[in-house]
Amino acid sequence: MSLPIVAVIGRPNVGKSTFVNRLTGERDAIVHDSSGVTRDRTYRPAFWHDREFLVVDTGGLVFDDETEFLPLIRQQALLALSEAQAAIFVVDGQNGPTPLDEDIAHWLRQQSTPVLLAVNKCESPQQGLAQAADFWQLGLGEPYPISSIHGSGTGELLDQLVTYLPETIATEVEAEINIAIAGRPNVGKSSILNALLGSDRAIVSPISGTTRDSIDTLIERDGQRYRLIDTAGIRRRKSVEYGPEMFGVHRAFKAIHRADVILFVLDALEDVSEQDQRLAGHIADQGRACVLVMNKWDAVEKDTYTMNEYRDRLYQRLNFLDWADVIFVSALTGQRLDKLFQPIQAAVEQHRRRVSTSVINEVVQDAIHWHSPPATRQGRQGKIYYATQVSTQPPTIAIFVNDSKLFKDNYRRYIERQVRKQLGFQGTPIRLLWRSKKPRESNQD
Repeated sequence: MSLPIVAVIGRPNVGKSTFVNRLTGERDAIVHDSSGVTRDRTYRPAFWHDREFLVVDTGGLVFDDETEFLPLIRQQALLALSEAQAAIFVVDGQNGPTPLDEDIAHWLRQQSTPVLLAVNKCESPQQGLAQAADFWQLGLGEPYPISSIHGSGTGELLDQLVTYLPETIATEVEAEINIAIAGRPNVGKSSILNALLGSDRAIVSPISGTTRDSIDTLIERDGQRYRLIDTAGIRRRKSVEYGPEMFGVHRAFKAIHRADVILFVLDALEDVSEQDQRLAGHIADQGRACVLVMNKWDAVEKDTYTMNEYRDRLYQRLNFLDWADVIFVSALTGQRLDKLFQPIQAAVEQHRRRVSTSVINEVVQDAIHWHSPPATRQGRQGKIYYATQVSTQPPTIAIFVNDSKLFKDNYRRYIERQVRKQLGFQGTPIRLLWRSKKPRESNQD
């Protein structure tokens, strides 16, 4: 179901992200007392009465300034407005109309999208009407006094908004696959997102920290719906200062937690870093399926053996993810990007896969035949009674033994290798739970 879109527009620091959080009932939009915190356009689901819609939070608009990200933010706002059924222009009631508000109003009057004027920071109902009255001069119709913090006045504004939105028609929606695009700054995450979508969905810049929000985008391919989540670049904790970047990194980890599969993007021109290793460990610890994406492959000098050498070196450095497929791509040229969905789909299928108890026990017994469980110096030997899969996402297998302490890490790794060798599970971590269980004949009072 394609939901109508409502774009939230305004200059910096008028409370757009706080307003978006109020509409969506969540706190996903980053709120901070500095300009330029929101840069990309981010989509959040919302509803009012019988209408469902997507709210698009945009960066603060500044005209006649070409520094840093401001031209790109203007481009993102224009794209949001072009696809919206309606727009909400947020202004600051405490400061009154500013020349920049007038510039934005003039720009909005030239667009074909219906615009509602929300006068924010009107915390007092009595003063709010007077504060809002000053904004009639913008020529955008009735100004609605609201308080994004307290929620006052938003009901009247939304009652008018839904008159521009079509009725919501309930349809059966196929389950989505959530894909988080993660990695260090400047490895090409946003470029890959834009290349997959065929549009400038996220701001791309060589400046570290360009993406701060986790950006969700829904696409459909071969009948399957995917939610692509571009995340902030994750740097070493000591390099991240308190403020917007820290909030962005926090949201990146939240995106990893709610994803089905991670596209872990690496730079083919740089060695695997300590931070890459930490992120790999975090992905494995969270039990997420993963595809390793080696970006900028077009810039690497290669011969017949280069790809295999890179893959081997990558698995050595990221041994936490040696079960993940590696695909070599270029976001710049589009090389192999059309093949990304094959390993994604395969990893998700393995992540959700369930194997029968009889097959698992056959594999375990075969592994025991080739390598018996270890024995202690006192002659106590480990015994494996049976194994069964107890959950998926990731596949988790409980192995019931006489005493789990008798099975050291090396033998546990051996069993895991045999399970992978016989059953696959390519693209997903697996969990082996070693459970002590007394033999039935000795289970007596």
